[in-house]
Amino acid sequence: MLKTVLISGSLRRESANSAVLATVRRLLLESVPDAEISVLSPGLLPYFDQDLEAEDSSAAVRAAQEQVADADAVFISTPSYNGAASGVLKNALDWLSRGEVSPLEGRVIALASASPGARGAVDAQPALRELLTRCGALVVEHEPVAVGHAVRRRNPAGEYDDPEVVAALRSLVDTTVAVVRERLAAAVSVD
Repeated sequence: MLKTVLISGSLRRESANSAVLATVRRLLLESVPDAEISVLSPGLLPYFDQDLEAEDSSAAVRAAQEQVADADAVFISTPSYNGAASGVLKNALDWLSRGEVSPLEGRVIALASASPGARGAVDAQPALRELLTRCGALVVEHEPVAVGHAVRRRNPAGEYDDPEVVAALRSLVDTTVAVVRERLAAAVSVD
């Protein structure tokens, strides 16, 4: 079984990035039918505050950290706000980078982005990749998946069935699953 967490950097109900992740969910279940997939909503986390961290009083933060620590892979899709990932996503990653052992440490993470514009928020990905690498995550090596004109390409069900988008996301899903399986096989051979 493959445990996967989906994180959208957008809080909007009609989010193009949440639609990307809904499509990832569908493709992942086609590829790995017994995959266990959960969603982490960064909007449920408080603003990062070291005083709050010291008090260890945020159940939402602890739950998010446990959710990611237990995952084999994390898929993140973000909009670009002024050329960077959203603040709510950055806040979530700040919380996820904390702890005796960061839940992001060694975690396989796949990146995508989407926006109404033609570039698909691709400009948010390099800094996000760097941030995750600094946190010890293993960011999947893959050509950037950036869904441009994302709002008009989304279907009424809130997913993508556009062949170009599906092919790019399928490739990202397949690459991520291969990386996870390779790491799991290596861990078994070491034991």
